[in-house]
Amino acid sequence: MSIGLLGQKIGMTSVYDAAGKLHPVTVIAASDNVLLRRLTHENNGYSAVQVGFDRQKESRLSKAMLGGFKKAGVEAKRFVREFRLSVDLPEGEINLSVTQFQPGDFVDVTGRSKGKGFQGVMKRHNFHGQGAAHGSKTHRRVGAIGNRSTPGRIWKNMGMPGHLGDERVTVQNLQVMQVREAEQIILVSGAVPGATGSYVIIRSALKNPAARIAEHQAHAKQDKAAAKKAEVEKKQEAEKKPEAEKKQSEPAKEEQK
Repeated sequence: MSIGLLGQKIGMTSVYDAAGKLHPVTVIAASDNVLLRRLTHENNGYSAVQVGFDRQKESRLSKAMLGGFKKAGVEAKRFVREFRLSVDLPEGEINLSVTQFQPGDFVDVTGRSKGKGFQGVMKRHNFHGQGAAHGSKTHRRVGAIGNRSTPGRIWKNMGMPGHLGDERVTVQNLQVMQVREAEQIILVSGAVPGATGSYVIIRSALKNPAARIAEHQAHAKQDKAAAKKAEVEKKQEAEKKPEAEKKQSEPAKEEQK
């Protein structure tokens, strides 16, 4: 069972698949994932495992966090997250290496998007903007935001200037292109949130597109078989029709004689 991985975004490159097609990929380093704590339904009310990634100086941690690392018998970690589970895991070692994912698997990658500071509505909400000619004095402004005396207020969720980026973002259904066990890195198709060097969380795809693809392929196969069967039946009917007409015409000829 794939639990998940914590990793660090190294950057982007491109690789060729078996068919010779070039794919842009994101390189994620996922070494040093260690188990910190097991959470169970009996003791905590839910099942999960707490995982740590990347070294941290002990002087930068609180005594409570440092005590947790010492209890687990591992060095201090900088990035700590929990992975929820449906059932309690049995005692024993847990696979927290990149080998829990294989090429062709689909994953969801969660990260923190790049912060872009305070931005206007054209950049933040993709507004079209106003007149670009010299006569217009409001090229990139919001424009009217109010309403009439009823309701006499500004509607909620109105697109306004404000802070953009620096949010938790999850990109779903990215395909694993390569898993390099010796280097402890995983290559994922497409882009993932965050700047180079930022931390990411890799989980098995929630929507399971591999199963959906297989289901669509099975349906397409059934449709093809049904169409072929209908074509054969139509051909057989076309062959039987001249024979039936011939049998009907024979009694008429005998009567004429």
